Parts: sequence; C-alpha cells; structure tokens
Amino acid sequence: MSIEVLLVDDHALVRTGIRHILDEAPGLTVISEASSGEEAVEIAREKQPDVVLMDVNMPGIGGLEATRKLAHVAPDVKVIVVSVHAKDPYPSRLMEAGAQGYLTKDCSGDEIIAAVKKVHAGERYLAADIARQLADSLLSGGKGTPLDQLSQRELQVMLMIIQGHTVQSISDKLFLSPKTVSTYRHRLFQKLDVDNDVGLARFAIRHGLLDESAMDSPPETQ
Repeated sequence: MSIEVLLVDDHALVRTGIRHILDEAPGLTVISEASSGEEAVEIAREKQPDVVLMDVNMPGIGGLEATRKLAHVAPDVKVIVVSVHAKDPYPSRLMEAGAQGYLTKDCSGDEIIAAVKKVHAGERYLAADIARQLADSLLSGGKGTPLDQLSQRELQVMLMIIQGHTVQSISDKLFLSPKTVSTYRHRLFQKLDVDNDVGLARFAIRHGLLDESAMDSPPETQ
C-alpha cells in the first residue's frame, strides 16, 4: 500500500519540487497540498494522510501551531518538519509539539524519501545536524538561550508577532482573547528583556528566528 503524503508550504515552487521527488519514489503518493497551517489541519482531518511534510513559517498560525493541533485532531498522522530553520528553538519545540521528524530544506531528495518511510514505520527521523544540536542541548541541560524559558504558547505568540500579526489577528487565529494575547506579549518583553515589537524582532534576528531583511518592515503589533 502506498504511503499517502500531504505537502504543506506557502511557496508553490517548493511544493512542486518536493512533489516531483515523491512522485518519482515507488510506494509514495502525494494526495494533497496546503499553503497554510489552517489549511493543513483541515485537509489532514478530512483525508487522514499517513505523513505530513510541514513548513514552519507560513501565513496564519504557522507550522508550530499546526503541528500541535494535528497531534490532537489527527493523532495518527505523522508530521515531518521541512524548514530553513536548523537552530533551536525550532527543532526542539516542533518535536515537543508532536513532530516525528525534522529536515532542513537543503536536504537531498533521497533524505526526504528516507524520512517519510522511516517516520511512517514508526521511527523518528532527524537530519544529522539537528540530531547533534538536540543532543548538545540535552547534555547542557537545555538552557542555552533566553528562548528556553518561553512556554510553547509564548513562543507561538512571539513567532506571530515577528511575522507582523496584530494582537487582534493573533487572537482570532489562536482562539485567545486579545487581553490574553497582550499578556503573553508583555511576558515576552519581560523574559527577553526587550521594550517593544521592534526590539522583539531584533532579538529574533540575533537568534536566527527572523531574516535581517524583515527589519525593513518591522512588526507593529497593536
């Protein structure tokens, strides 16, 4: 029986490239594509693919929240993250959220195929550099950066702020009250020792969570 795969990425060209790789692999079938976390959750709930290849930075709730939601609404669906982000906190937090694998977008087609097959078989699959990083973090007690003190929800709110979402937008997408989102925002400022959203964006750039070009249009959360 063929392994059914859902591709999730907001860039159509990336989805096309991965689909071409998987279509050439015996025993793998791409059954659908999604361009946002919300769309991924709905398609996975409806079609129940075997494996989801999940991007992280996307419009809407993004890959972290989508992975967390899939663990609840489609617990049999296995998630492999495919991201440009190789540095923590992304790998550790995505695995905590329920992902069974983590690849970087510079991996080979053969590695994507191998990851899909291993994760479908019930194993975890981590790119070699990701595995080393997580091992180093474990040995050091996981206290490498100020980001380690953030909860899953705080990190999710932070990622949405630095992507330019307003408090109301975050409230709508995460089903939280604006007051609760504002509370998370102020906790972030305190924990990360920043004064505003621009400071938060600069912090994110220093820690590899945001590309420096994003500062051309800094987030303005209201």
